[in-house]
Amino acid sequence: MTPTGMSKTRIRPARISKVLPNSIAAELGFEPGDAIVSINSITPRDLIDYQFLCADEFLELEVLDIQGKTHHLEIEKDYDEDLGLEFETALFDGLIQCNNRCPFCFIDQQPPGKRDTLYLKDDDYRLSFLYGSYLTLTNLTEKEWTRIEQMRLSPLFVSVHATEPEIRIRLLKNRQAGKILDHLKWFQDRRLQIHAQVVVCPGINDGEHLEKTLLDLASFHGGDIPAVISAAVVPVGLTRFRPPEDELTSVTEENATEVIARVQQLQTQFRQKLGTNFAWLADEWFLIARQELPPESHYEDYPQIGNGVGSIRQFIKQFHTTAKTLLPASISPEKRLTWVVGNAVEKAFEPLVQQLNQVKGLTVTLAPLKSNYWGQEITVTGLLTGQDLIEGLQGQDLGDSVLLPTVMLKHDEPKFLDDLTVDDVAQQLNIPILTVSDIETLLQQCQN
Repeated sequence: MTPTGMSKTRIRPARISKVLPNSIAAELGFEPGDAIVSINSITPRDLIDYQFLCADEFLELEVLDIQGKTHHLEIEKDYDEDLGLEFETALFDGLIQCNNRCPFCFIDQQPPGKRDTLYLKDDDYRLSFLYGSYLTLTNLTEKEWTRIEQMRLSPLFVSVHATEPEIRIRLLKNRQAGKILDHLKWFQDRRLQIHAQVVVCPGINDGEHLEKTLLDLASFHGGDIPAVISAAVVPVGLTRFRPPEDELTSVTEENATEVIARVQQLQTQFRQKLGTNFAWLADEWFLIARQELPPESHYEDYPQIGNGVGSIRQFIKQFHTTAKTLLPASISPEKRLTWVVGNAVEKAFEPLVQQLNQVKGLTVTLAPLKSNYWGQEITVTGLLTGQDLIEGLQGQDLGDSVLLPTVMLKHDEPKFLDDLTVDDVAQQLNIPILTVSDIETLLQQCQN
């Protein structure tokens, strides 16, 4: 088996962003800015090819250094030993663009004039395999299908939305979308797997259509290697910037209550027949319906955590576990902090704030905000913008500092979705902002 490659003229050299200390690459003198041109005379088109090729025990590398000089290196290593390189991008031949026109696509629900990366519409199976991003399977060439099969790229994460051809075509605005059941059969025949996603749009793919979709997907769950491992049911998210002719309506409390009841009834059937819940409701459904989240035991091994299925329960569990070892009985000097979150998690996080405030000398105030920027009454934390923080917190007594979850920010720089920076917001509010990337950092910021 060899990875499928494209001509060198179409593939950019794999530019190195980081060299891990004490690695093979560090010993050989690799530096950030150098680039891999070929491995054993094959030009890798992405990180998948790179990892596959580097599994060999003997490597011949063509390297372009940061000064533009070409080097040829020979490396002998253990077959499972990593070179210790990280790259600027996982795709060396560019992104596979999406040609669907889904009315609920978040990319099309943004205002113009922001950073370019916010408008990239990908439908790339490689990002799905590497990072769990969702694709529709409608933009794959025969060559890409062959590569998925040959390299056993599984599991992939697929946005299904509906299994009835006419409804899926209506949602994706792509005639290829109607072939979804054929595509699932393709995975089944090759013993490859997917995790499925259904974004529910009220009046289009909910009700009996949602039930049919989940039953169809469950029919591919049988055997020792189920083609469809799990399915997540997610409410459509709409912003005030969406096209006026998109025919979509927001999910109401009544919609959410109906979807929860229907899916929970199906879960009972699936547990009896398949031994698993199989279909999972995103946490947002319960928040919108103003219902209690299911218990932790409901989520099995969290197969759809990336879709927000059980993420709140998991966060709460990890918080309590970490707090037992990291949270002191008291701190000195006294500290007053404001913890900013989306108002969707307000009730779920109130017990966590009560636990923090049991520390003598510590006062934490939860600031649950909605997003006027996006025009949402119920907002998840990751969608809050700098403008939302300024509008929601201006003029309030925020204490000594603001605790800001980094899920609101660009992954590689402190910038919100509206392109304001953390420094911009801190200056406007005239208060220090402490970014927190995880529970451990949150607890440390509360006492340092």
